[in-house]
Amino acid sequence: MKELLTKMVGQEIDVVCTGASSLRGTVVKVEGNVLHLKDDDGNVCYVALDKIVAVWEKRDKERQPGFVFKS
Repeated sequence: MKELLTKMVGQEIDVVCTGASSLRGTVVKVEGNVLHLKDDDGNVCYVALDKIVAVWEKRDKERQPGFVFKS
């Protein structure tokens, strides 16, 4: 996962984590075992790589960019 995300720096992605949390942002970097995501407002989210279940490039263009949390 670390190698894959490192190659995606600068791309906007959707991330699903354990517990059904979903995040969207631009990959800033992967440092240690932490993914750094930034939304359009400049907010940064830090995600533990071992909690990531799935990653894909941003799929739909109609959703507002930023972090999306599902419960």
